[in-house]
Amino acid sequence: MPAWIEHAVWWQVFPLGFVGAEPEAAPGAPIAHRLSHLHAWLDYAVELGISGLALGPIFAASTHGYDTTDHFRIDPRLGDDADFDSLVEAARARGLRILLDGVFNHVGRAHPAFQEVLQRGPQADRASWFRLSWPRGTAPGTEPDYACFEGHRQLVTLNHDEPEVADHVSSVMNHWLARGADGWRLDAAYAVPRPFWANVLPRVRAAHPDAFIVGEVIHGDYASIVRDTGMDAVTQYELWKAIWSALNDRNLFELAHALERHNSYLAAFVPLTFVGNHDVTRIASRLRDERHLPHALAILFTCGGTPSIYAGDEQAFRGLKEERVGGDDAIRPSFPPTPGSLAPYGWSTYRLHQSLIALRRRHPWLLRTRPRKIHLTNEQLVLAMADGHQRVLLALNLADEPAVLPAPGAHLIEIGEGDLGAGGEGAEQVSLRPHGWAILSG
Repeated sequence: MPAWIEHAVWWQVFPLGFVGAEPEAAPGAPIAHRLSHLHAWLDYAVELGISGLALGPIFAASTHGYDTTDHFRIDPRLGDDADFDSLVEAARARGLRILLDGVFNHVGRAHPAFQEVLQRGPQADRASWFRLSWPRGTAPGTEPDYACFEGHRQLVTLNHDEPEVADHVSSVMNHWLARGADGWRLDAAYAVPRPFWANVLPRVRAAHPDAFIVGEVIHGDYASIVRDTGMDAVTQYELWKAIWSALNDRNLFELAHALERHNSYLAAFVPLTFVGNHDVTRIASRLRDERHLPHALAILFTCGGTPSIYAGDEQAFRGLKEERVGGDDAIRPSFPPTPGSLAPYGWSTYRLHQSLIALRRRHPWLLRTRPRKIHLTNEQLVLAMADGHQRVLLALNLADEPAVLPAPGAHLIEIGEGDLGAGGEGAEQVSLRPHGWAILSG
């Protein structure tokens, strides 16, 4: 893992939604220079405490960006190469890194390589790029059956056994790293055979050894995926699910169990952690009790991992993901021209994020910390995070009544609210109000 990731906190942006781009690309439409819309938000991100922008798809595509048609071209709905260069320069001026979203499991049906297959049949120069099944008596213009991503016929799966596909992906990754990107999120990395990544990523690292590579992995043996592929990290969906589920059910045993598994991953690599992203219901909408939003954020920023904040979550944006056409629209909204146009009610959540990120800056060792359970009931939890002589405690109360929880060695409440004092035998305790929380140090 590159050294600079030690202090990384990502702000994830879905550009096509953020800038209000059309939902479908119109062939021949003029280039719309919308990437500059992000410039007005860079200082806002820096003031939040962010160190990098994790961008969603920015390459030419037909609709939502995950149906790529040209990996070497900026989506005309966003701009062109000059707009990308300008964004890189503006980010660099503020010390911000840039992570790109690479869709390399599949391409859109409109990709020229697949269109050539539809026009020329099995004789197409790049027919071997895809997993095709031709009917007998095939003639040019006959459409084959083909592998697609999770049943979506618009997303044509690449043949990852084909050397030319590996060459293409290596070239794309190196091209944009050379233009100023700092790393890649590998979309649907779980669907790609591990040997493919083990072939491609060393080529990328040979040219760009400081690049950060994180794979989108929803389930499976995270540690073995990292080991077999050569990725730096994968997305920690297990912890994401346990955080909101445990808070909703007031069952902190579920969270404690997930943290045990999380600790085992930290022994092998540092996962990308989050409570929201462009593919899931907003955390402020997911939680049944809005009083538990700070609890979710406190867990995210005190547990080991590289934290990522989905743009808008820091303002408590609401949005429900639905399994239908257009079901992502609510969680991928357009943003106003400047932060000054945001509604006033979200700024308290923004300030809470600032405080928690500042805590992370004061205790950078939290990146690899493995929480240790001090106290656990359905509705109360105390975790200890330590690194040598440095120590942080997280105390949570989900109950409708106040709670007095053990806080051994604590001398200061860094964030949150509570009363710190000594118990009957002199051991430190923290008193939390109903649905309260605190982060303590000592």
